[in-house]
Amino acid sequence: MRDGINDDVPFPAGEWPSYTHLTLARDGIAAVVTLNRPEVHNAFNARLIAELHDAFTHLSGDDSIRAVVLRGAGRSFSAGADLNWMRSSLDATHDENVADALRMADMFRAIDSCPHPVIGRIHGAALGGGVGLTAVCDIAIAADDTRFGFTEARLGIAPAVISPFAVRKIGESHARALFLTAERFDAARALTIGLVHQVVPAAELDDAVETALRNIGMSGPAGVQAAKRMAMTVTHIPDAEARELTAQTIAGLRVSDEGQEGIRAFLEKRTASWAVTHE
Repeated sequence: MRDGINDDVPFPAGEWPSYTHLTLARDGIAAVVTLNRPEVHNAFNARLIAELHDAFTHLSGDDSIRAVVLRGAGRSFSAGADLNWMRSSLDATHDENVADALRMADMFRAIDSCPHPVIGRIHGAALGGGVGLTAVCDIAIAADDTRFGFTEARLGIAPAVISPFAVRKIGESHARALFLTAERFDAARALTIGLVHQVVPAAELDDAVETALRNIGMSGPAGVQAAKRMAMTVTHIPDAEARELTAQTIAGLRVSDEGQEGIRAFLEKRTASWAVTHE
């Protein structure tokens, strides 16, 4: 276990940190982050939140990977908040609860802003904060028997911290319906509202994640990161600013080594040197 879980010192290239409530592993071009509290369906507590924030902060600066896969050990992706963690909030002051919520918000933002594509492997249950994790994945792939739910209102609270990410993903209309009823819904509805991007039989979940990784591996790493920035940025800035930003971005990519190689490879009908091919 590393000391100073919230420090800002990157771990050395090629060296992976160890955690208590999650695991990190390398699988080809990807880092695999596994929530590892299967006995409580990977429910959130303060430690898991801190470790997720730390892991994604450091993975964001690791150029040896091209993607991150986020998954859960055991029967569920994440069933929301840990009961003991919720119980502790009863005795906390307002200011202490604010600080606790801000740490959770910072964790979601660290995942959301990771420059690498984040692929969610969603199965079992994704409830409360588990839906929040689904919402911050760039590519969310769910098993067809997964159950989802913004269940906070059933406890007399609200899906507050996850709301910026969830509403952006599914829109205000679906958020108003699902936040207010706190109902559980299936993977088919999650696909319809845009919470997830693909639904497959549980037995095919790993294959679907691998297909997404293969597609990412065939694309230029800098191009992929720029594409993610564009998708997250252009509709949230004034038109004039978007015009300048997009022009500067494409021009920079075209004259870069990666862009030059990619365009030449296309014209010459060959595979670009940075592409990761699979037998």
